[in-house]
Amino acid sequence: MRLDPLPYEHLLDTRPLSQVDLVVIHCTELPDLATARTYGERVLYPASGTGNSGHWYIDRDGDTVRYVAHDRIAHHVRGYNARAVGIELVNTGRWPHWLDSRHQAMDEAYPEAQLAALDVLLATLVADLPALRWIAGHEELDAGTVVASDDPAVLVQRKRDPGPLFPWARVLRATRLQRLPQS
Repeated sequence: MRLDPLPYEHLLDTRPLSQVDLVVIHCTELPDLATARTYGERVLYPASGTGNSGHWYIDRDGDTVRYVAHDRIAHHVRGYNARAVGIELVNTGRWPHWLDSRHQAMDEAYPEAQLAALDVLLATLVADLPALRWIAGHEELDAGTVVASDDPAVLVQRKRDPGPLFPWARVLRATRLQRLPQS
């Protein structure tokens, strides 16, 4: 695991680690880690000088990089950022036609090296964050729909990650974290 803080990390709001009780699993829906970094560095909120990013990124080969410290609130999932650590797994997802109704399949499997690195990271987070108890997928927490980019008469899911090929049963066997109950 290595550290590579985003240029605006120091501008993100702080939080006590005692309020971090949730891990949110994402996939980047981008082709590679370098592209994910470029997206993470984009300033999308001019008032604060910050953008969207997870805390951790895990590449297909298991390379694990922290972009945002745990005591900072990263922008990765609507409504849950203050209590969550975001983990982004490099995976193409629906890239590059995220909202095209004809391109909603997510058919890239998660490699074993990436999943093994996720197991290690989750164990580290459980040891380091005393309140950590829950785990969820981005798609569960942001289930909204938007107009498809190719057809205004069709709605598509805004977020689908980590997607149907994410091996929840395998991941849950390797951690004490529990699935976040759906409200």
